Amino acid sequence: MLEALIGSTTSEKALIYLTARSEGYMREIADFFDIAPAPLLRQLDKLETGGILYSKSVGRTRVFGFNPRYPFLAELQALLAKALTFYPDDVRQRLEDNRRRPRRKGKPL
Repeated sequence: MLEALIGSTTSEKALIYLTARSEGYMREIADFFDIAPAPLLRQLDKLETGGILYSKSVGRTRVFGFNPRYPFLAELQALLAKALTFYPDDVRQRLEDNRRRPRRKGKPL
């Protein structure tokens, strides 16, 4: 949807994911959208170099999020939030279900 504006579908998917969940790591985003990790990492690095994203290390994992110092952050997030409303309902629902804690042992799915 925003590929022409942002430059690639991989960047768009990464930014949409971060809009919905505020933070995420490369493997998590790649698995969610079923895309290869290598091109995703290139796009995340490019967005970080451009100042749009930041990354921090949590253990051995590199977590990405929006850079609060990016001058057009509010406008970018408003555009991405609007684009998210045009995504299919099942994708939006899965993005909004942000369960990170492990499930209790023996609890039925």
